[in-house]
Amino acid sequence: MMAFANLVWGVEPTPQTTFLLFIALIVVHGLLNTFGVNIVSLLSNVSAWWHIVGVLVIVGALWIMPTQHQDVGWTFTHWYNGTGWSFGPYVFLMGLLMAQYTYTGYDASAHVAEETKNASIAAPKGIVMSVVISIIGGWILLFSITAAIQDGSDKGIAGLLGSQTGLPPAQIFLDALNNPTMAKFLLFIVCGAQFFCGMASVTANSRMSYAFSRDNAIPGSRIWAKVNKRTGTPTNSIWLCVVLSIILTTPALFNTTAYLAVTSVAVIGLYIAYVTPVFLRRLDKSFVPGPWNLGRWSAVVGWIAVVWVVLIIILFVLPPVNPITIDTFNYAPVAVVVVALLSIVLWFAYGKRDFMASSVEAEHLTLAPEKLLEE
Repeated sequence: MMAFANLVWGVEPTPQTTFLLFIALIVVHGLLNTFGVNIVSLLSNVSAWWHIVGVLVIVGALWIMPTQHQDVGWTFTHWYNGTGWSFGPYVFLMGLLMAQYTYTGYDASAHVAEETKNASIAAPKGIVMSVVISIIGGWILLFSITAAIQDGSDKGIAGLLGSQTGLPPAQIFLDALNNPTMAKFLLFIVCGAQFFCGMASVTANSRMSYAFSRDNAIPGSRIWAKVNKRTGTPTNSIWLCVVLSIILTTPALFNTTAYLAVTSVAVIGLYIAYVTPVFLRRLDKSFVPGPWNLGRWSAVVGWIAVVWVVLIIILFVLPPVNPITIDTFNYAPVAVVVVALLSIVLWFAYGKRDFMASSVEAEHLTLAPEKLLEE
């Protein structure tokens, strides 16, 4: 979005301007989520079509308008190493991290399951289909953007990385289309997609904190578990997530390294959370699958997921660039240890005593199956 603001209004993409834009956007996302489920549902439907049509428009423009493209061989095999490391396999593994970072958020279907019709089928299907569609659409989009790079030399790629817009793809649009107006339009499509993703993130995050609060899993649960009678939304949880997001992003104003450590922990934490139930499911032979599942592929996919997450967690804590200095050091391992220790301390000091104690959810989960069916 800063690239769009730079091209349209001449806003310089600095940490300060980026932070202010972030605050404005997340407050808007908080307001949208506060107004009610119907608005979020409508915008979610718009978001789905926006992403599909938007990708088609961007891909079409990048193949029709440029006067030249990189060939398939260059697009798939050209190697640019900006890490400072000379060991090729290690550099390749570091390159996986950006792709891995983007494959998050598909758990949102689970977080809004209570607000979904036929959730036992719709929620898991939504998780799987979001990944499948992202793979296909994302691959086509990335291939098109990469092939549209006009100067494929190392100097040309370095120029993209140092673009005044602050965003290499924005510079690719400008160079390839040779039409500033069209480039701005494509960036507008990208900004719209980012806006909808941000809205969905606040929705999923607030529902997750609300669910934890119902189980007395976080401090101040009584406050965050309240539902606004007028809007039917967990308003307190929504704004808790908004405020905490702003606090966690604040280090970016002063130190990019600290901010990257926070985001790395977020990704590592997400994948640990994703794979833990998968791992436990594989160990529990008495587990009864839901009405929509992967059938005989469940075990294969499950164990592949476990092994893959272990691999990428290791990658996320390794130093991505060389030389290693106080500014380039990967502080994610330190942050992960701090978060883990804090979680353990809070569990024994607070959570072990209060988690699911005297809560409606706890009582619900202890009911016999026939009682659940009667409900």
